[in-house]
Amino acid sequence: MSTAHALTFPSLRAAWLPATGKDLPPGLSWREARNDDLPFFRLLYADIRAAELAFTPWPDAVRQSFLDSQFVLQHQHYTAHYQPADYLVIEDGGEPIGRLYVYCNEHEANVIDIALLSATRGRGIGSALLRLVQQAAQHGGLPSVVLHVEHRNSGARRLYERMGFALEEDIGSHLRMRWMAAAIELS
Repeated sequence: MSTAHALTFPSLRAAWLPATGKDLPPGLSWREARNDDLPFFRLLYADIRAAELAFTPWPDAVRQSFLDSQFVLQHQHYTAHYQPADYLVIEDGGEPIGRLYVYCNEHEANVIDIALLSATRGRGIGSALLRLVQQAAQHGGLPSVVLHVEHRNSGARRLYERMGFALEEDIGSHLRMRWMAAAIELS
């Protein structure tokens, strides 16, 4: 039995974001993640880490085992520490292309994870997703949205800065960034 099949999503969900992502660009939508989405999320995780591991001199089986174990640990951490949360599959024409995980409390919205397949990046999808999170925070009366970005992910950091996020803290492997709802007007 694959480890992905042993993983689950919590039954308690936040439903903080609009149900369908109706304000996304044409063809894009989101839906609540299901346990049967975990194999796709495993592939997405490997796609995200591909460039980082490309020059690692490991046999393919060792690389895949490493990626599988890291995916399991990440999934278990997210679902144990962020409840209730929105765990969403991003789709283009009904096909999964990414994920968006968001947790909210009374003080802020926290983008736990936003990830897109490499073939779909650079099309404005990440910006559209973040804009919707920002709008939902603003409409929900939350003063800020926070997220974390790895030091080596300069492309994502530039996107977040363009979206009004500012560096708040260097926490070692990641940078904590925050967007303040009063900082910009959203259309």
